[in-house]
Amino acid sequence: MPFKEQEAKSEYQIIDGKKVHVITPEVEITLTNTETGKEYMSDAEADADVDNPETDTKREHLRRDVNVKVLDLGLGTKSNL
Repeated sequence: MPFKEQEAKSEYQIIDGKKVHVITPEVEITLTNTETGKEYMSDAEADADVDNPETDTKREHLRRDVNVKVLDLGLGTKSNL
């Protein structure tokens, strides 16, 4: 199950005296143990598994898949962007 590492947002900021549209994408992470197939719900949960002496999990067993979702902006001459 993926977890959100970053929420999406769209805002205007003044940069160097100019109004600029700043887009921050949503970032979803799927963190999986490649040996067991277990999916973690956070980095902290995966770290706890690695640090647990009762498991065989090592840092190199963790696979991190990143999904970046960018907002559809509808750019063009009528968008005023």
